[in-house]
Amino acid sequence: MPVPDFVAALRAHVGHDLLWLPGVSGVVLDDDGRLLLGRRADTGRWAVPSGILEPGEEPAAGLVREVLEETGVDVVVDALVSVTVTDPVDYPNGDRSQYLDLCFLCRPVSALAAARAHVGDDESLEVAWFAPADVPADLTPSSAERLAHALGWRAAPGAGPFFTR
Repeated sequence: MPVPDFVAALRAHVGHDLLWLPGVSGVVLDDDGRLLLGRRADTGRWAVPSGILEPGEEPAAGLVREVLEETGVDVVVDALVSVTVTDPVDYPNGDRSQYLDLCFLCRPVSALAAARAHVGDDESLEVAWFAPADVPADLTPSSAERLAHALGWRAAPGAGPFFTR
């Protein structure tokens, strides 16, 4: 996966040291309650769409961009459902990062938009819709946590967003 230019510029100054970065993720549910997931190219595991915000980018707009880039699905953001901090991530090249993740509940702008789901970049091997009861067993733990937050918020919208750690 390509490293964003602004991260590469930071890396030129800090080397492989731990970077604290803002991230976004989205639990995308269609009108039938199915969940949009992508099988990640780096781990082979299924996950909700996610990414790093560009400098100055609004989080909800950044998530809409990420979902479209990764899955070809244009979405509407309905709610912020969790704010979490990931464990530090060690990359094969020695870089270390940790993310503040803002997770949003989203829906496709239309049934036609949902039908357009496809692999949109080199970050995913495949993209598919799943009923919540049929989520693949190899879903990433962070995506399972985000899905639980989103479905919990959806069941009781006045109770969220959920903040953890």
